Amino acid sequence: MSKSPFVEKLFLDGPGGRLEAILEAPSDASVAGVAVVLHPHPQHGGTMHNKVAHMLARSCVRTGFAALRFNFRGTESSEGEFDAGVGELDDALAAIDWMRSRYPDLPFWLMGFSFGAAVAVHAAVTVSPTGLITVAPALHRLADGLDKQPECPWLILQGDEDELVDVEDTIEWVNKLDPGPELLVMSGAEHFFHGRLVDLRDVVTDFLNKYGSNRN
Repeated sequence: MSKSPFVEKLFLDGPGGRLEAILEAPSDASVAGVAVVLHPHPQHGGTMHNKVAHMLARSCVRTGFAALRFNFRGTESSEGEFDAGVGELDDALAAIDWMRSRYPDLPFWLMGFSFGAAVAVHAAVTVSPTGLITVAPALHRLADGLDKQPECPWLILQGDEDELVDVEDTIEWVNKLDPGPELLVMSGAEHFFHGRLVDLRDVVTDFLNKYGSNRN
């Protein structure tokens, strides 16, 4: 049986105040890469404890990566106030800087779910990660201010029964991108992947194993 991962609860210095965070890493102290995981919309109950965000982090640890989750400003014990994605992007960039300082010279990935997926895409354009995984991205937030697409291996994962993000809209948007991300539509899955989290974990793990050590 594999050992439980190393878990550290901490606070990061963010641009709008302290950000509550959880760092998870393989228990054997051998870290192959790192990731920052961004949670769904904080004004609709989204926190770093969301099941999809948690499963993304678990997928990282399962692959030998350290994963940092944090609460955006104004969420649970994080200081500040919700800023409609603008300040949250700054929060993400601060968390990325912290993670890269703690684990320099390792492959770095960005991941996010829904609102967090949209923030992750915008952050990826700025920080050029090794790879990007976005689950059910909030497309209306991606349409605003995205001047170019991330230049790294990029997976979009969405259920075909998503009640919040229309799968046809996602397909249409992806088809307009060149070269575009890899899109995987999961049959029978809805927005929060109830009953399909293990399937999500396996897809993410496979993508990480395939591209995890790629460097731009």
